[in-house]
Amino acid sequence: MNRKSVVVGAALLVLLAGGAGYGLYRMGMQQGMASTVATPAAAPTATGAVPQGIAQGEAATRRHIASGVKAGDVDPVVGRKVLYYHDPMVPGNKFDRPAKSPFMDMMLVPVYADGGDADAGQVSISPRVQQNLGLRTAEVKEGMLSPELAAVGSIAFNERDQAVVQARAAGFVERLHVRATLDRVGKGQPLVELYVPEWIAAQEEYLSLRRMKGTDLAGLIDGARQRMRLAGMGEEQVLLVEKTGRTQARITVTAPVGGVVTELSVREGMTVAAGAPMFRISGLGTVWANAEVPESQAALLRPGTRVVARSAADPGTAYPGQVQALVPDINATTRTLKARVELANPGQRLVPGMFVSMQFMDTRAEKSLLIPTEAVIQTGRRAVVMLAEENGRFRPVEVQPGIESGGQTEIKRGLQAGQRVVVSSQFLIDSEASLRGLEARLNGASPAAAPAGAAARHEGQGKVEAIDKTTMTLSHGPIASLKMGAMTMEFKLPPPSAIPRNIEVGDAIAFEFLLGPDGPQLTRISPVAPAPKAAGSSK
Repeated sequence: MNRKSVVVGAALLVLLAGGAGYGLYRMGMQQGMASTVATPAAAPTATGAVPQGIAQGEAATRRHIASGVKAGDVDPVVGRKVLYYHDPMVPGNKFDRPAKSPFMDMMLVPVYADGGDADAGQVSISPRVQQNLGLRTAEVKEGMLSPELAAVGSIAFNERDQAVVQARAAGFVERLHVRATLDRVGKGQPLVELYVPEWIAAQEEYLSLRRMKGTDLAGLIDGARQRMRLAGMGEEQVLLVEKTGRTQARITVTAPVGGVVTELSVREGMTVAAGAPMFRISGLGTVWANAEVPESQAALLRPGTRVVARSAADPGTAYPGQVQALVPDINATTRTLKARVELANPGQRLVPGMFVSMQFMDTRAEKSLLIPTEAVIQTGRRAVVMLAEENGRFRPVEVQPGIESGGQTEIKRGLQAGQRVVVSSQFLIDSEASLRGLEARLNGASPAAAPAGAAARHEGQGKVEAIDKTTMTLSHGPIASLKMGAMTMEFKLPPPSAIPRNIEVGDAIAFEFLLGPDGPQLTRISPVAPAPKAAGSSK
């Protein structure tokens, strides 16, 4: 097969897949239709494509008329239940019985229970053409998808690993052991020494009661001990007073956790009030990495997803962690979602502000249907795959894709395991793209050529064959804007004001119409004057 025939075959294939076969059928495929009517399987054309769509739909309708099949019956040839009949050019009307279309000069087409016309939207490609086009298919398989996503994040303190050190009683700062923020401290390390005069009175009362002699002093001693605790003394200070028998007006405050001092609010000689914060300590045993994930990929992540992070400051070391939360905050500038990842930080080498590269790895426990990502055709409004069927036939199927990872896409609805989908050259048989362009072709203009929401109008010339109350039958010439050949068909009448007076059967007219939901609708009619006779012609 030469290159020219392949190109012609590909062009014919796109037209057939989109359901735009009406014009092609009327303008040059009458013989192909006759062949289809004679035998259920039409002979391959020179390009390897078999005429499908409207031609075979009309053939099926004629077969139903002959065999008495109607809506609700099972077609004995294809083994599918007939739901109803319709005109593909005016699909909004449904009919219970096979017949000629009341709108166009063609037969109605059956619609089957499995969601298709009589092979409408299908194309058949010979093995030779498939090989020339490099057409490949892949099987729909069940499997577990492991989403893989890479992102860059910045290290921050783990806010859940922080401790605030407060003054438990009013006092004076006598000595400060930690003098600068971001100093590292260990758990139990001294931070500050305070002199607390308020403790003296409570301690003196307790020691005085202990020195008294008597048998009923236990309750008084317990009350004095409780007042020391209410003054802000810890259990260690109370035990120290009991053990030494002397007042303890000074206290050394120690770090409750190890980490970095991120806030320092006191200096030597200052007076602090009870409850005043003096230090904030942030731990470094674990840190947060705030990753900026594109919102289109946020569905790949969920809390608990495993993460491995690496830093240029410590090459060769992998820091394991997991997604702790997806923060409900979208960056309006970058359209990214923040994923909060908690990383283990052995050696405390990851510090706030440092950048890390992260690899997200999540193995989904549930199985799903998987197909190659390249098989999915995104039309903007829905996703379609080309399903490969027996005998070299293909048809579009709408699917609901899920997550995508590693060149595989999860399919939630529309396919079954074991089916095969086209993964290369499917643009040649993309009926979805053709169907989207069908209306523009039928209306003879691109969407940009007419105002939004306005149907394009078409013009022609013909002869009036019949007129009744609501319709006018015209035998017209070719309609170039629709690529429609000459035929006789019914049109709905325009408003009375648009109908010239004295229009009668047999008159030649010029007319304008649009394709409405109920069929062709005339919008303008004007009589055509007879052509002038040539000079010198006989009367």
